[in-house]
Amino acid sequence: MNAIDETFQNLKRARRKAFMPFLAAGDPDLALTVQALATLAANGASLIEVGVPFSDPVADGPVIQASYTRALSNGFTVDRLFASVKQAAVAVPLVAMASYSLIYRRGVVKFVADAQAAGFSGAVVPDLPVQEAAELAAAALASDFKLILLVTPTTSPERAEAIVNVCTGFVYVVSVMGITGARATVAADLHAMLARLRTLTDLPLCVGFGVSTPQQAGEVGAVADGVIVGSALVKLLSEPDPLPALARASAALAAALEINQR
Repeated sequence: MNAIDETFQNLKRARRKAFMPFLAAGDPDLALTVQALATLAANGASLIEVGVPFSDPVADGPVIQASYTRALSNGFTVDRLFASVKQAAVAVPLVAMASYSLIYRRGVVKFVADAQAAGFSGAVVPDLPVQEAAELAAAALASDFKLILLVTPTTSPERAEAIVNVCTGFVYVVSVMGITGARATVAADLHAMLARLRTLTDLPLCVGFGVSTPQQAGEVGAVADGVIVGSALVKLLSEPDPLPALARASAALAAALEINQR
């Protein structure tokens, strides 16, 4: 069984929600990335989303853009990422967040095989239109590699249905319009959006974009199956001694989800 499916089944039986931190790979280098993955896994992460740096992250806010720029400036490559992750043997499932341009350039079948061999259980592909997803969806399905696409607040009902029918593992629900980054409040219409999606799919619904504090994580966890936190954690990577701060932040976010379920 794919590790993502197994994780969500276990969480459901335990009546718990998934905490999915996002980490920008290679910032400032892959040695720290490996340490950060272990830190997150040891401090409450259910799964970890690993951002694969590329040159044009238009959906990402300034924190993640800067992180990707630092990684690329320091010689990041996909091959080096796969080699580092394979050696790391992280204790929780890993999900790559990769632009389709990187996947297409490598070759769809080769990317799936290489990512899976490295230890990734699936990939979020934020810029892949659902009407062009057939080739990657087929390659992923053949290897039990999960393919996750995004549903946004402006996605039409018809398109949302098409997207969730292609998704496996879970559905990535974008909570707000705009780019990634911290927000002061959780979107007021998130509950209604999730309710609509639950009429279309039985897959777990994991919410990202704009969740940055333990309080917000708890609020989102009350209605979603999983909570994705990115910029607030990526920002810590630029600190002089990032791992202790990352551990504290991860543990606090995970604890907020646990408290919410009591």
